[in-house]
Amino acid sequence: MENKEIASVFKLVGQIMELHGENKFKARSYANASFQIGRLSEPIREMDPGAFEHIPGIGKNLVPKLLELVQTGQMTYLTDWLEKTPDGVLEILKIKGLGPSKVRLIWQEMGIESVGELLYACHENRLIDLKGFGEKTQLQVQEAIEFMLQNRDRFLYASIEPLMLEIKQWVGEHYPDALVSETGGMLRRDLIVESLEMVISEDVESFPDTSMNKIDVHFHRVSKASFEDEVFKRSGEGTVDEGLVPEMRNVPWAKEWKLQYSNEELIADADLKGCLHNHSTYSDGMHSLEVMATHLRDLGYAYFGICDHSKTAVYANGLHADRIEQQHTEIESLNAQLGPFRILKGIESDILMDGSLDYEEDVLKSFDLIVASVHSVLKMDEATATKRLITALENPYTKILGHPTGRLLLSRPGYPIDHKKVIDACAANGVAVELNANPMRLDIDYTWIPYCMEKGVMVSINPDAHRKEGVDHMRYGVMAARKGGLVKEMTLNALSLEDLLAWLQR
Repeated sequence: MENKEIASVFKLVGQIMELHGENKFKARSYANASFQIGRLSEPIREMDPGAFEHIPGIGKNLVPKLLELVQTGQMTYLTDWLEKTPDGVLEILKIKGLGPSKVRLIWQEMGIESVGELLYACHENRLIDLKGFGEKTQLQVQEAIEFMLQNRDRFLYASIEPLMLEIKQWVGEHYPDALVSETGGMLRRDLIVESLEMVISEDVESFPDTSMNKIDVHFHRVSKASFEDEVFKRSGEGTVDEGLVPEMRNVPWAKEWKLQYSNEELIADADLKGCLHNHSTYSDGMHSLEVMATHLRDLGYAYFGICDHSKTAVYANGLHADRIEQQHTEIESLNAQLGPFRILKGIESDILMDGSLDYEEDVLKSFDLIVASVHSVLKMDEATATKRLITALENPYTKILGHPTGRLLLSRPGYPIDHKKVIDACAANGVAVELNANPMRLDIDYTWIPYCMEKGVMVSINPDAHRKEGVDHMRYGVMAARKGGLVKEMTLNALSLEDLLAWLQR
């Protein structure tokens, strides 16, 4: 099991214990263990079990449970709690904004044991008088349920990609001469998919077992002579001709784009010269500045932007002035060692409610690069959110607008903004817009890339990496960028180091 999976098990144990009214301190020990495990840079499965006791948050009482989980993939203690908990209540626990204590009230005082019952109760205004709720909370719960139901049976591309690759590998091992390809939304690299469509040649006589997967998998057997036509037909949706790349086969502006650009101009993984907007252990990252920088250099990048969280992000160990000075000193030392590779002094500065950045000017001017992002008070109407962003864009130190809507795909809708006004403000102030490459974000949405290009606004494909492995997310950003028709010359981190520095300093 990966650390992330182990952490989620401990988190669930803590939640269910609290749900059943178990001792709070005991429940919190599991929540703390989950948090600490999630921060580890070393895979637990590769550790000596004798060292488990020394993992932060793991005391003697939790070591046997961690050992069982690592060795068997199961935790008997969790299984026992799950047997006492209705499946529907566990599903309610997944609703955004409802912690274990609120779910306990809903379950034990109202007798509600399913999401459907809870939605009906919201429609009947039955949550208003429940302790700790009220009309506003009831509306938030209702909206969260409706969002969850709307996105049920829909999946992030990145979460289905491993299954797709397993199927292709299985076919290759069992039928070496066969043809196999993904098609449909997976071939188009859609951000969200509802099924996995595979085209295989007719010499494949049996299929791998996919019954245990949540997504529907469909196999289409055709002759080798018809293979390419079938792959195209099932991915093209009849919208554009074969001259376009798969990513753009279902976008309405594809033909217009083709009149101005060629496929060779589209951004590709190999075109990215640097990696901007990353985090380190100075804030909430898992790896040190040196580890992150060395990893990027070894991957072949020419530059690395470190943009740890700013002081307002207390929850993320945001940097105050003294720690910024400490980080800058380390950056200068590392640049002397790693040259010509270059670490850029950056920060992800919080955009406050009035649109200001959360540092004084003498601090802001010490950075090479500032990514301005909203992290708090996400519930805004369009006018408020748009004004907040535009004010931040008018700050002369802002260089990149980070994840413009704050969305988390399939988990949280973004706050509404007037995209045209925001992009126009980027153009007027010489600010690039981020395409956050985390597969849960992919924000700015690719549908706005044509307007960015029209207005001359550069797009920066940023992984927002909180550990060295997070740099791999760059490729998801490239996939989304290609759907939007982003070309190399409009991609900020496709610039050489020299050209990027000139752009930042102008």
